[in-house]
Amino acid sequence: MTAIKGANVLVTGGSRGIGKVLVKELFARGAAKVYATARDPRTVTHPNAVPLALEVTDQDSVAAVAELAQDVTVLINNAGASVGASYLDSPMADVRRDLETNFYGPLLLTRAFVPIIERNGGGHVLNVHSALSWLADGTPYSASKSALWSQSNSLRLALRPRGIAVTGLHVAYVDTDMAAGVEAAKADPRDVAVSALDGIEAGADEVLADDTSRLVKSLLSEDPATMYAHLGQ
Repeated sequence: MTAIKGANVLVTGGSRGIGKVLVKELFARGAAKVYATARDPRTVTHPNAVPLALEVTDQDSVAAVAELAQDVTVLINNAGASVGASYLDSPMADVRRDLETNFYGPLLLTRAFVPIIERNGGGHVLNVHSALSWLADGTPYSASKSALWSQSNSLRLALRPRGIAVTGLHVAYVDTDMAAGVEAAKADPRDVAVSALDGIEAGADEVLADDTSRLVKSLLSEDPATMYAHLGQ
């Protein structure tokens, strides 16, 4: 289990959406230091956060951030992208962008920070997954989040003996800019952030932050036609 109070935490994508709220909630729980990354660090608005420029798909950028944040004990891989709309019609560059940001990005960060966290006595990695990790919606985004789920499961096995726990956060639509055009029920980002940090402190392997994620998880053992109703038509 990892205490947030007194921890030094790095949050990718910490200037908006869930990341921005996570930064606020981390300080509310007594985090000693919170690094908040963004492509443009000037967009980080929390007065106590340490803003850092980061492009999660760029190995040199990741290495530069790791060099500046040698005291980190908790890594939150929150930065994400949803660019490709279709496997068949979207430019391959957009398909690759989703995978580079949502799968390879967290892996680059984790590889960079595991030695740091281990050297600092152990700690935690939280990866932001999605309900779409389990429910394909026809977009490369869902594939990238499914791959991240598998990555987290493998890393959990590899890192536990090194004193580092791994939590996967699953959530459907959240009331943030990314989902602004979606007409559907949306979770409050603060509720998601609270659930995520509760999961870190409890040492949870997975956090299911809303009813949709819990429903989809419950259907994984069913026939695919149960989850994808149109297959039975």
